[in-house]
Amino acid sequence: MRVAVVTGAGSGIGRAVARLMLAEGYRVVLAGRREAQLLAAADGHSQAHAVPCDVTVPDDVERLFAAALRRWGRVDVLFNNAGVAGPAASVDEISPADWGATLAVNLTGSMLCAAAAVRAMKAQSPQGGRIINNGSIAAHSPRPRTVAYTVSKHAITGLTKSIELDGRGFGITCGQIDIGNTATEIMDTLGVGSGALQADGSRKVEPTFPVEEAARAVLMMAGMPPSASVGSVVMTAAGMPFIGRG
Repeated sequence: MRVAVVTGAGSGIGRAVARLMLAEGYRVVLAGRREAQLLAAADGHSQAHAVPCDVTVPDDVERLFAAALRRWGRVDVLFNNAGVAGPAASVDEISPADWGATLAVNLTGSMLCAAAAVRAMKAQSPQGGRIINNGSIAAHSPRPRTVAYTVSKHAITGLTKSIELDGRGFGITCGQIDIGNTATEIMDTLGVGSGALQADGSRKVEPTFPVEEAARAVLMMAGMPPSASVGSVVMTAAGMPFIGRG
């Protein structure tokens, strides 16, 4: 039975992925800052293990992966999903504190979790595993006034490629899924349902798609055989203004 660690598992895409993995027979370690939400997402499943964790704190991350190894002996999949939207601001408006806080979660947190996962995957027998980083369509094209979020997600692409390259000799693969407008709480933050800010300054109600479909795409990436690696997936709501945005 394969073991997966899912960060940001208490809500949104992470919760949907954790639940689908449990339904498909994975042992799942659910990580997030709010224990009550993790326990609700786990829903009493016998193969779920909730571990409160702040991905920006190195000791928390080490404790998370130690808990996974202590419980099940290995880590086969990391879904590096924890993230924040950050403030609505352009580069001349954002405060250094808000900039740092956004990158701390979205980028440094992903790096810390990937580092711990790689160490576990190198040491275990059989060696290897798979890391899936949750990017965003912001890794390709920004929305207005999202400078910190956009930069963090562009950087995730570099992290993904570096992990994939450095993991080759150890049976470790890394891919990135860039999701646009799946129906989660962050869409409310961006105002997608009530009118998202467009490049021309107008606001437009944009289509969304069920978060369960995004979870299916992550499950597909996670379930690939060791001989194959999915480097990049872009998944958006049909008809959303992404190709030719604005």
